[in-house]
Amino acid sequence: MIPVVVDASVAAKWLLPRAQEPLADEASELLARYSNGEIQFAVPDLFWAETGNLLWKAARLQRCTTAEAKLALAILTEYRFPTVPSKTLLDLAFAIATAFDRTVCDSLYVALAVSTKSQFLTADEKLANSLAAKLPVKWLGAYC
Repeated sequence: MIPVVVDASVAAKWLLPRAQEPLADEASELLARYSNGEIQFAVPDLFWAETGNLLWKAARLQRCTTAEAKLALAILTEYRFPTVPSKTLLDLAFAIATAFDRTVCDSLYVALAVSTKSQFLTADEKLANSLAAKLPVKWLGAYC
């Protein structure tokens, strides 16, 4: 089974209060497909730090409590998604970043998708639109 690469923007839809998250239904459907064994996820190790940071920021901005953020992070880490070290993706990510004027952080997800011949799903529509014509990137809103 070929994995689907997801980023922290997708995880945000799983973890933050649904009322505040556009595409929460699509993200939940994606997670249900993973839980049912229909698809597999893969992430670069950056995913965990970015997700932790977005939960910290959500608590700081009072979008959720610190306790809710900690619980969400604990629940997410129980999934144990296959995780690839960023260092192994860095050369390709840098090439993608410079070719498409994207950050190296965003490009790590794309590099993982390219190297595993899979698709990268993001809830970041601007990112998806800037890369989808040339790389295996798809916006979450168009996936499900």
